[in-house]
Amino acid sequence: MSKTASDQTGKCPVMHGGSTRMGDSPMAWWPDALNLDILHQHDRKTNPLGESFNYAEEFNKLDLAALKSDLHALMTDSQAWWPADWGHYGGLMIRMAWHAAGTYRIADGRGGGGTGNQRFAPINSWPDNVSLDKARRLLWPLKKKYGNRISWADLIILAGTMAYESMGLKIYGFAGGRTDIWHPEKDTSWGSEQEWLGKSNERMHSDRQDTLDNPLAAVQMGLIYVNPEGVDGQPDPQKTAHDVRLTFARMAMDDEETVALTAGGHTVGKCHGNGDASVLGPDPEGTDFDTQGLGWHNPTRTGYGRDTVTSGIEGAWTTHPTRWDNGYFYLLFTYEWELKKSPAGAWQWEPIDIKEEDKPVDVEDPSIRLNPIMTDADMAMIVDPAYRKISERFYNDPAYFSDVFARAWYKLTHRDLGPRSRYLGPDVPQEDLIWQDPIPSVDYALDAAEIADLKQQLLNSGPSAAELIATAWDSARTFRGSDFRGGANGSRIRLAPQKDWEGNEPERLQKVLRALEHVQAGLAKPVSMADLIVLAGSAAVEQAAHAAGVKVSVPFAPGRGDASAEMTDEDAFAVLEPIHDGFRNWLQRDYNVSAERLLLDRAQLMGLTAPEMTVLIGGMRVLGTNHGGRAHGVLTDRVGVLSNDFFVNLTDMRYAWKPTENGDYTICDRQTGETRWSATRVDLVFGSNSILRAYAEVYAQDDSREKFVHDFVSAWTKVMNADRFDLKN
Repeated sequence: MSKTASDQTGKCPVMHGGSTRMGDSPMAWWPDALNLDILHQHDRKTNPLGESFNYAEEFNKLDLAALKSDLHALMTDSQAWWPADWGHYGGLMIRMAWHAAGTYRIADGRGGGGTGNQRFAPINSWPDNVSLDKARRLLWPLKKKYGNRISWADLIILAGTMAYESMGLKIYGFAGGRTDIWHPEKDTSWGSEQEWLGKSNERMHSDRQDTLDNPLAAVQMGLIYVNPEGVDGQPDPQKTAHDVRLTFARMAMDDEETVALTAGGHTVGKCHGNGDASVLGPDPEGTDFDTQGLGWHNPTRTGYGRDTVTSGIEGAWTTHPTRWDNGYFYLLFTYEWELKKSPAGAWQWEPIDIKEEDKPVDVEDPSIRLNPIMTDADMAMIVDPAYRKISERFYNDPAYFSDVFARAWYKLTHRDLGPRSRYLGPDVPQEDLIWQDPIPSVDYALDAAEIADLKQQLLNSGPSAAELIATAWDSARTFRGSDFRGGANGSRIRLAPQKDWEGNEPERLQKVLRALEHVQAGLAKPVSMADLIVLAGSAAVEQAAHAAGVKVSVPFAPGRGDASAEMTDEDAFAVLEPIHDGFRNWLQRDYNVSAERLLLDRAQLMGLTAPEMTVLIGGMRVLGTNHGGRAHGVLTDRVGVLSNDFFVNLTDMRYAWKPTENGDYTICDRQTGETRWSATRVDLVFGSNSILRAYAEVYAQDDSREKFVHDFVSAWTKVMNADRFDLKN
């Protein structure tokens, strides 16, 4: 008797394969469909600590001094299962922290050490991160001991910082406040390559100009910065200098910080390449159960200590790799260097005729001395004229080098933590640093009557309601939850470069700012422009809701400050310039990425859910806030009224949708052929995508008119307050 499918599946109470291909989501059948998963990352259901968990409260209970003492002890507590080089784990812990923080990129603020994402794929298995799984396992006893009072993200950065301190560097400071994620950030793009360490021209053209694809910061898939052997593995320090400058700039570092970090990172620790990298076992994400998540097993001899293989380059950079000193520059400038191959076959630079006493000792046997090494990036520090000049100053002034490095390390490890107001702990420096985007605090209060009076003054100030709403939106939309930069607080929309951005419609912006400044000048008490901008937009939204017959009060929390030009690094803010805004139906130009996918990316950076994105689109359209006053997507005859007309008309089958030659669409009456409205891809995706249509249908229902208004006000308020960290503690 033959076995049926039901006979087979009946043997096991678990469905095999289901309705999709093995391992794929249902949408894998339609790879070109809009994937909304990026808006569902880090759902609260994945967090084992629960919704009531407050990390700031837990961190403030931490005995930070005790933890730091334990970390100092850990550095020299060598474990038999993974012995420390020279009896000190400092180099390994620094590399772990560096490679966590070093994934940060300024273009979209993603990456960095702020979430503990090094624990998850793909980063936990990048070729550049070989053996960092061992560093995190060495930290586990301390994570277990201190529990939820210290996140993995904070512990990783603190471990690297304490490693430097234990080796003699006077650190600049440390701040806690990084909260952990609980699954991979699978929708963060690390590149389009299909293999690790593919040719760099897949993301950067062969002319080596600044053409590295945005938002990427590393030159090859699986690297933190650049290939240590040289461009595409071919040594050429001058070419490597170009890549170093480009990739460090993409991580918010200038030339001096770049040299300091390169030298300081290579003052301690070593590279590992004393063996055959091809025999290493699978990476952590590809291992079997018996490895328990430890990857890259090395079957050669002991597989650790002097037999360790990571980068393939072999050797230490300095004579005393467990000591903070000026030995890096001493060796770099004292000796001539020549190209050689490591035991693993990697290109590296070694000194010619080096004195025996200048050689570092073997990691296991201090009676054996070995050549130091330099990578191609190290040689770039003396080949590139600008880098050489900085290197010479550091060599001649070790104290200055130490200070610059300590500050650069602090910036590297805190750049994605956001403004100083988010920093936790007793070791936070008091100095306001310009890369922290400082904003002065305010000390005024506004009662309900004063806020009501201000609303009326602002509505009567001259600009239209749509102009007030657009200005408030433009001020707030720059916020990025990736690195907590941007937002309405600081009112930097008044300052360069934001006041001149095309997306901010400079002429309209100046009209609104002049009107608000006039109101501000007549007030009995000082109120910041940042507060006035937000309040004006919120008052206009409230007025539009009342026009729709819904009595609602748009929440407003005063307390925003006004930054000055001196507090604003124009170059640093330039990367926040919007090149698109689906909420205002604007594209600066046509891009390789579709407008609807750009909308998802922006919504995710702003911290919006899919329903919030949907309701904001519908509301912004009927409020008439499109960039330049364009009519696309304004599917209403009552512009300025906060109605659900966008969704009603989008889902109405009386209308047909027709593409135009320029890539937009017309919406026509099926019976008469009359053109009623025009629309873009961003508008129509809310009817064509099955998930977004489900949300749109909710808001189109007759019983959702009030729900639509209340949901819009809630999402609007979330955007206006996204950077008000003082309201979230």
